[in-house]
Amino acid sequence: MPVTQSDLEERERLFLAAYAQKSGDSRGRVHTEEPPHWRTEFQRDRDRVIHSRAFRRLEYKTQVFLNGSGDHLRTRLTHTMEVAAISRNIARALRLNEDLAETIALAHDLGHSPVGHKGEHMLDRLMKDHGGFEHNRQSLRVVEVLERKYPRFEGLNLTWEVREGLAKHETAYDVPPGGSRFPHRQSSLEAQIANLADEITYYSHDLDDGLDSGLLDEKRLLREVEVWSKAARVVKRKFGALPDESRRYYTIRQIIDQQVSDVVSTTEERIAAASVASADEVRSQRKPLVQYSPERRLQNRELRKYLYRNLYYHPVVAEPNNRAIRMLAEVFNTYIQHPKELGETARRRIAVDGLQRAACDYIASMTDRYLIQEHHRLFGLNLDR
Repeated sequence: MPVTQSDLEERERLFLAAYAQKSGDSRGRVHTEEPPHWRTEFQRDRDRVIHSRAFRRLEYKTQVFLNGSGDHLRTRLTHTMEVAAISRNIARALRLNEDLAETIALAHDLGHSPVGHKGEHMLDRLMKDHGGFEHNRQSLRVVEVLERKYPRFEGLNLTWEVREGLAKHETAYDVPPGGSRFPHRQSSLEAQIANLADEITYYSHDLDDGLDSGLLDEKRLLREVEVWSKAARVVKRKFGALPDESRRYYTIRQIIDQQVSDVVSTTEERIAAASVASADEVRSQRKPLVQYSPERRLQNRELRKYLYRNLYYHPVVAEPNNRAIRMLAEVFNTYIQHPKELGETARRRIAVDGLQRAACDYIASMTDRYLIQEHHRLFGLNLDR
């Protein structure tokens, strides 16, 4: 006999902690559907995210380096996959719902614009008189409205718990939009895990990409960044002298292990101190329970400042991104002046959402390379003839 949804829900009730979010206790979906036969509701959500167009487009969206800068550098998709893996590991260690944590992680950047955070900030400036732009809010919009593949509803019709996690996603880069539909102080522990897994991931892979590109220097990292020097000492003690590539890989792996271990132990202590007995008691807490230790938080702040000074603002990274965001602004303004240049689906949304929001949605959905192609197409035309 194949495993059924009821079997999987019973397994959750037997194994997961009392304060984990069980799929059988979901607040459900906006549109009622037949339950899945061999998956939980959160497993169905995960599959819907993976099969979405927005997810596939992440392959060609910037993480730090403009997409196409190098075959080994991270993209928004590889970043998302790493966040999902770390989310599952932390959730498993704490006996929380791995499927929910993974699904939120997989969906957390679906609404991200091309050209990374610089593209996001430019779209926000362009939309300042029309509701602004914020990629977490846009991720929610993607799964609730913009994906169109089901015959009876817009969006992906994800469960309330996944959408709550997207609405309240917050890292050092982000400002959570919240909303009246998600009124609790905090999100589930699984959503909080996805938040910190996002930070752990970009700390580690930005170091890796920075070293691989030659923009960061190991000797300076040893002198100036405690997170790196602490991990490097462990690797040297365990393995002695290693070839450059192996030493860097193991040092970054050690950083991830230290970050994950710190989050698991700190969170376990905070959960015990809060004496929460259900997922909704977690939501009522004044502060998130999934956190770094104070020492690790300070170390990460030092690392983040170092990355801004030496990687994110480096001309090799910044100049191509600055050229691309100028293209983004020019394409946006052209769409506002000449709405017929928008794609067909985007044009149909003008009557519902207004021209500016339709143009914003269309550009936010673009990959880096499509944005550049569209700029070349538009500025090779005489639009006024």
